[in-house]
Amino acid sequence: MNERFSSWASPRTELDKTSKRLLTAASFLLPILLWCLVSYSPYIWHPQMEITSPGQVSYFREGSLVDREVFEIERNKILEKTPEATVEQLPQGIPSNPVYLPAPHEVMTAMYTAFTTPPKRSNEPWLHESLLHSIQVIAWGFFWAMLFGVPLGILAGTYSSASYLIEPFTEFFRYLPAPAFGALAVAVLGIYDAPKIAIIFIGTFFQMVLIVAATTRKLNIALIEASLTLGCKGRRMIGKVILPGVLPDLYRDMRILLGWAWTYLIVAELIGTSSGITWFITQQARYKNFDNVFAAILMIGLIGLITDMILAHFGKRLFPWHQNK
Repeated sequence: MNERFSSWASPRTELDKTSKRLLTAASFLLPILLWCLVSYSPYIWHPQMEITSPGQVSYFREGSLVDREVFEIERNKILEKTPEATVEQLPQGIPSNPVYLPAPHEVMTAMYTAFTTPPKRSNEPWLHESLLHSIQVIAWGFFWAMLFGVPLGILAGTYSSASYLIEPFTEFFRYLPAPAFGALAVAVLGIYDAPKIAIIFIGTFFQMVLIVAATTRKLNIALIEASLTLGCKGRRMIGKVILPGVLPDLYRDMRILLGWAWTYLIVAELIGTSSGITWFITQQARYKNFDNVFAAILMIGLIGLITDMILAHFGKRLFPWHQNK
């Protein structure tokens, strides 16, 4: 056991399977534990009171939430007027968190009921339809970014001339916030899915070019020199030497960049007509159903995590010789 703990503190030491599982579980359990403490322990942070009995306070309603200060002020007012006030005359309540911080069990329940509860209007999409729509927007935006970004990145990483032609402007443009192009995207592409796909494309394309170029430069130069000596040049060199050499790292880069694409989803779906999971979140926030809001946010994280795990599994099968994850 001591050896296991010492290996945790050793830089770049390969951990045993048990340690990996323990630490992976802890990475999820610790935030959940903190969430539970804040939600269920009234001694940590419960700034409001849930009214169980309004007493003589006319505007208190059973089940409503009021700030602790307001609750105490109204309670003291009654005690000042009637020092011998009974329990029935005084407002009663239990410590509670604000409505925007639901407890874990409420969010877990909402993750099921959100799929089974029909939308308030018959023409509105169900949650699973909204999720599917968001996945399609992500897929198209990332597909177009890869279609153009990967070839340009490989060219920039292979040829110095292409690097000086492509990377300076790309380096400049990547600092421009993608959401700033929202109005322009709507004006050019309309109000439906095209501007949303464009925002995800802008958010990932320029980063992709630079990352792919940096990955390509890591390829052992001896391989390139050997191919040139053997007469392999141009497209043949890229297709036969460079692309196979960088493919495992390129695959890993795409996994990371796909996560970046998900971060632009909420902003992208607010452009033009609201749609997808963003529409669901904004609607539920409007109705103050924050358990559904948290559930939807967690669903996005779960979809992203599961997708990455599937891609990682395929990566191990496709590149068994590659040790880096």
